[in-house]
Amino acid sequence: MIPAWLHAIAIISLLMGLVSAIVIIVAEMRDPQHMWIMNVVWPLFALFASVAAIWLYFRYGVLASHGSMMPAMKNNKTPPNKRFTPFGIMVAKGTAHCGSGCALGDIIAEWLVFLVPAIAVWLGYPAFFSEKMFATWILDFILAFGFGVVFQYFTIKPMRDLSVGQGILQAIKADTLSLISWQVGMYGFMAIAHFLIFKDLLGAELTVASVEFWFMMQIAMGCGFVTSYPVNMWLIRSGVKEKM
Repeated sequence: MIPAWLHAIAIISLLMGLVSAIVIIVAEMRDPQHMWIMNVVWPLFALFASVAAIWLYFRYGVLASHGSMMPAMKNNKTPPNKRFTPFGIMVAKGTAHCGSGCALGDIIAEWLVFLVPAIAVWLGYPAFFSEKMFATWILDFILAFGFGVVFQYFTIKPMRDLSVGQGILQAIKADTLSLISWQVGMYGFMAIAHFLIFKDLLGAELTVASVEFWFMMQIAMGCGFVTSYPVNMWLIRSGVKEKM
C-alpha cells in the first residue's frame, strides 16, 4: 500500500515542476532564448529539475536570451553567456539539454505504451521480457535518442554553420554517449523504484497513471543528470559538444 505521505509529496513535487516550467515559459515569452531550441529545452528540464531549473535559468540561462545576446553581437563582443558562465555550469546546461530530449521521449513513450498496450507486445512483452517496463524502455530509448539528436542538430548546425548531413552526423556524435549515460542513471533508479521500493517494500504496483510513477521519474531524471554530467564534461572539453 502506498502511504498517504508519499502520495502527497509526489503531488507537491509534480506541481512544483509544472509551475517551474510555466515560470520559465513566461520569461521566455518576454525575452526568448537567442537559440530557439533552448526555449523548448528549459521548460522540459524544469519539469523534473523544478526550482533548481528556475535558479539555473534566471542566473545563467538569461545570459543567452535574445535581449542579452544582441547588444554584444552588434558590438562584436563576446556574448555574455560565454563571458559570465563558469565551465561547470556550461556542462550542466549541456547535460540539461540532453536530459530535455530524454524527458520528452520518455513522457511520450510511457503514455503511448500505457494507452496502446499492444506496443509493449510488439517490443517483446511477454515473449522476451517478463516485465512490461523493459519493453517500454526500448521505446523510451528510441524516442529519447531521436529527440536528443534533433535538439543537438538545432544547436550544433547553426553554431558551426554545417550542412544538413554534417549537422545530423555531428548531432549523433554529440548525443549518443550523453544519452546512454543518462539512461543508465534513469533506468537504474526506475528499476530500484519498481522492484525494491514499490514491489518489495510497499507491496504496490508502480503504474504510469499515478503521481507516484512520475515522481519517481523526476528522481530518475536527476540520477540521469548525475551519470551523464561527467560524460558531457568530456564531450564539451573534447569539442564534440558545444559550450552553452
